[in-house]
This record gives sequence, C-alpha cells and structure tokens, in this order.
Amino acid sequence: MAHLNEAAVKQIEEICDRYKNENTPLVMILSDIQKEYGYIPLEVQELVSEKTGISVAEIYGVVTFYSFFSLKPKGKYVIGCCLGTACYVKGAQQVIDKFSEILGIKAGETTDDGLFTIDALRCIGACSVAPAVTINGTVYSKVKVDEVKGIVEKYQKGAN
Repeated sequence: MAHLNEAAVKQIEEICDRYKNENTPLVMILSDIQKEYGYIPLEVQELVSEKTGISVAEIYGVVTFYSFFSLKPKGKYVIGCCLGTACYVKGAQQVIDKFSEILGIKAGETTDDGLFTIDALRCIGACSVAPAVTINGTVYSKVKVDEVKGIVEKYQKGAN
C-alpha cells in the first residue's frame, strides 16, 4: 500500500465519508482502515487529513498512541505478549524474551518472511491466567517459557 492506487484511494475516501456526520470520527475511520489494510502508513494519514480536515499531526498522534493501530504491516500471526502487572509478576518478560530469541525479532518487529509480529501489550484483561499471550485472538494462558517453542512451531506448521 506504499503508493496508493485509485481503488485504495476511493475505498479510504468512502470510509471517511461513512463517518462524516459523527462529531469525533477519527478512531472509527482509522479502525476501518486498519481492518481493511492491516496498517496505516503516513500516505493514508495524509489522505484522511485531506478528506476530514483533521491535521496529520493529530492523526499520527492517535495512530501512535493506541496499540491496536500500526504504521507498518504486521505478520500473518500477531503474537501479543501481555506485560501488565499480573502477567509481568508471573514471568511474562521471560516469555516475550523467548519469543524474541526464537523468532530473531524484538517486540514491535515482524519476521522477514512476514509470518510473525511480536507486540508487547499492557493489559489484556486476562490477569487470572497470567502470563497470557494472544495470537490472532486466541488466548494462551499461564504460558511457560518452555512452551514457547511449541507454540511457534504450531503456527509455522500451519503456515506451510
């Protein structure tokens, strides 16, 4: 999506038009764009700014503030490691470190093959099953460091 084609421009404009009667449409517009394309690069932010009159600075601020928005494409499998207090106390840092070691990427990065992204999350509301990890909406509870390799392998096999 680096350079928007006509169809993408039209679709983004239609998304903006959907919310033109809303008092505060930005998060709804960005959510729809994120769902459609998987990320919101600067070029799209500029188009949204032109269409809505909202400054690029404000749009960029919203995109970078909320963890569910992304400036870059994410992998096929997004591994969300909760680092909220309960998860952290139960060893979440070691779990995310193991994912990083196995995949060769840090939190916020995507593997070169586009298969995995690791996201460090604050609280996902699964404190009772800490440490918790999500992968594309599936929650893994009470994850132990020695389980991480098997979890990764499951998704690697599923990708083939």
